Amino acid sequence: MTQAIDPLDLSRALIRCPSITPVDAGALDVLGGALEGLGFACNRLTFSADGTDDVDNLYARLGEGGPNFCFAGHTDVVPVGDAGAWTVDPFGAEVVGERLFGRGAADMKCAVAAFVAAVARYLADRKAGRKGSISLLITGDEEGAAINGTVKVLDWLTERGETLDACLVGEPTNPAILGEMIKIGRRGSLGGQLTVNGIQGHVAYPHLADNPVRRLVRMLAAIDGTPLDDGTEHFPPSTVALTSIDVGNPVSNVIPARADAAFNIRFNDRHTGDSLAAWLDEQCREAGGDFDLRTTVSGEAFLTPPGPLSDVIAAAIWRVTGRTPELSTTGGTSDARFIKDHCPVAEFGMINETAHKVDENVAVSDILALTDIYQAVLDGFFAGQP
Repeated sequence: MTQAIDPLDLSRALIRCPSITPVDAGALDVLGGALEGLGFACNRLTFSADGTDDVDNLYARLGEGGPNFCFAGHTDVVPVGDAGAWTVDPFGAEVVGERLFGRGAADMKCAVAAFVAAVARYLADRKAGRKGSISLLITGDEEGAAINGTVKVLDWLTERGETLDACLVGEPTNPAILGEMIKIGRRGSLGGQLTVNGIQGHVAYPHLADNPVRRLVRMLAAIDGTPLDDGTEHFPPSTVALTSIDVGNPVSNVIPARADAAFNIRFNDRHTGDSLAAWLDEQCREAGGDFDLRTTVSGEAFLTPPGPLSDVIAAAIWRVTGRTPELSTTGGTSDARFIKDHCPVAEFGMINETAHKVDENVAVSDILALTDIYQAVLDGFFAGQP
């Protein structure tokens, strides 16, 4: 008989591990022990790259045949910030007034615990003869550089000839009420660093200098003042956010030799990182002069169109909460940006209102309901298989 897993107890055990990226602090040991008790074959995978920290990851699978339904997520968390501002121990996993407090409660250790508890319940209730596999892909690098985590586990799976057929990522997707939002895609993210070079000089003789500030202002006005698009069926309009302007000039009577700026573009599926980099270069060249533009894309925009996976998740949410979730692409990036190249992927997890904040917390009732939803997702997914 399959052992029962209490999602609250497992959530608390995970939160008590101070797994601030890239430190695991025992979180994957806790998770692996619970999964091995359910019969999963667990693979502890440590990856590294030059100039980066080693990262521990876990891929666990139960079953050998297809289809393979994967729960994906992370056990690493962001730093606690000002520990003195917390009203509880950030890693004490205290339950106060029917709410569980601790770093990672919302993002996303409670969802990981709910994965495991839901699988235990599904196995106990599984219909005879039902085929397929269940897997968990859990990284310790989602809140960090995301170099030695999910993307390398996926490469490892490809090398083994192992495939995922559908994936649910347990990121906190709900703004205020459990069951109100599924993420079926994410906007892309491009970071820009712009340096404009000039010639230093006296402000009384500007014709003898080349003022980089004037040209930087023109470039930023073009970048920030030009609407990129009006949005698409599933995406809001792309946005530009200026994040820094730095001249480093402590006096008012000297024209500086250099001016720097930084910005970020969150873009929908009408663009790619390459197309935006070309557009940015064009805007800067129109302002003229010497400049250096550097862009980094942390993820391209992607969409899993509404279909079988989102239908199964939405039906599970309705079954447990009576709510019809919005299919959204809002928010930042997640590891779904890597998984989308391997199988259909969607995201659904806790309420994100306190994620990364002081006194991060979730309702105990939401942990239990999320477990019910994940079990219903498994029921619906495998019931639909031939």
